[in-house]
Amino acid sequence: MFTGIIESTGEIKQITVSGANRIYWIASSLSSELKIDQSVSHDGVCLTVEKLKEGMHRVTAIEETLKKTNLEQWKTGTLINLERSLLMNARIDGHIVQGHVDSTATCVGKKELKGSYELQFKFPKKFSNLVIEKGSICINGISLTVFAVKKKTFKVAIIPYTLEHTNIKTLSVGDKVNIEFDLVGKYITRNAQLYHN
Repeated sequence: MFTGIIESTGEIKQITVSGANRIYWIASSLSSELKIDQSVSHDGVCLTVEKLKEGMHRVTAIEETLKKTNLEQWKTGTLINLERSLLMNARIDGHIVQGHVDSTATCVGKKELKGSYELQFKFPKKFSNLVIEKGSICINGISLTVFAVKKKTFKVAIIPYTLEHTNIKTLSVGDKVNIEFDLVGKYITRNAQLYHN
């Protein structure tokens, strides 16, 4: 379980393909503090730390993960957002995030404002009932508030701190991101569907 408040960024140092899986070595300021078997959010994807060495850690993405996320687009040098799992005695500054990506979205607009950015994303219409005005969404592991919600698009505002401390600064129009919809909203929607059927 995570909060969507990014602790650090990491850089992909090595990628190995093993059957249908991809193995990534990632260098970050957090890597030396991690332990084998820990769950860590990588751009919003919960992956298990398998090995550690010299300021790096290794994770594996299986075929199912690669199908639902943008991890197949990662290359050597790609910058990713990292967050360790939630401590139960800590404040939840973002929102409850599982690290279970629901889909990808495509950046279709990027506007620089005076001191901030506004980003627009297009996402699959089948998820439209999970995105609400001023609701929470997780983009590449970052907890953000959505606005200007349409059936297939929404916008988010990026403050300077988030821009400086995450990989959102590298995002361009046309890039795919990982999205996880709000857990509470998913349960409410599911219950409403069951009630009406």
